[in-house]
Amino acid sequence: MAIYVNQQEAEQRFSELFSQVLKGEEIIISAQGQEMARIIPSIKPPKPRVPGIDKGRLVVPDDFDDPLPEEILESFYGQG
Repeated sequence: MAIYVNQQEAEQRFSELFSQVLKGEEIIISAQGQEMARIIPSIKPPKPRVPGIDKGRLVVPDDFDDPLPEEILESFYGQG
């Protein structure tokens, strides 16, 4: 549902209206009784995270946190 304001009200309440846009609201600004501008969110609000949604889709190998092989360390530090 859109929030309708006139130009003067939009100027006075900009911070508040901007907060509403960030929450997904649409602001319609009018001047002399005619719609002149529309402020809409440029991105959709993020969907809430669902814990465990990818459970079983990723396998962490047992050697995940083992030290890196010497040849890779050498490429990082310029040794050799």
